[in-house]
Amino acid sequence: MYVSLNSFQPCDLPSLLSSLQPIAPLLDTLSDVVFFIKDTQARYAFVNHTLARRCGFRHSHELLGLTADSVFPERFGPLYTAQDRRVLDSGRELADQLELHLYFGNQPVWCLTHKLALFDTQGQIVGLAGISRDLQAPQASHPGFDRLAAVDAHIREHFARPVSLAELTAIAGLSAAQLERNCKRVFQLTPRQMIHKVRLEEASRLLHHSDLPITEIALRCGYTDHSAFSRQFRALTSLSPSQYRDTRR
Repeated sequence: MYVSLNSFQPCDLPSLLSSLQPIAPLLDTLSDVVFFIKDTQARYAFVNHTLARRCGFRHSHELLGLTADSVFPERFGPLYTAQDRRVLDSGRELADQLELHLYFGNQPVWCLTHKLALFDTQGQIVGLAGISRDLQAPQASHPGFDRLAAVDAHIREHFARPVSLAELTAIAGLSAAQLERNCKRVFQLTPRQMIHKVRLEEASRLLHHSDLPITEIALRCGYTDHSAFSRQFRALTSLSPSQYRDTRR
């Protein structure tokens, strides 16, 4: 399910929170979507039950007034709060951010995260709204699924080396714009995000189940050096590779 945040109009935060109460039970049924609103201090002002449950709370109201660094483990909670503050400070939307979250007792879940600053009628930021949506199974009913599945298979076979957009468009028989649009419809990801996801899945597996040096894992997963791997890994998980290895163990 996709929830758009682009329709939010200028508002004051208390009125917005009040207006959400009648539909709170509906938001609680979104088992694959985390929904939240935070104030200007990045504190939870509204959450759905999915977020509360995944963070180990029985009731949604237990999260209210807390920041992410009070809710999530200390290794990556502060990084989520820092992301919130960047949105609150800049007013810029965070859209389609592919992230690997650790929920359910450190179980990894791939999500697409969106965060949007909320403004009052004077243009002042009064908070932010956000969702993290679990990646769904590919849409096999799409008419171009077979060609796009071939693209996905090619990425999974060759992710350890540079994979160019040109070779993916050749496999699909589509232009770059068509490939991106159709990959978004079938896999919910751009081709570049698909490559990152496959590489990070293998990297997280090796970090969890092997004692290989991080530099060796980087090379096996298609990264040219340790620093490039660490930057990309942190961008998608909010953790360094070594922190992820420690957390999973």
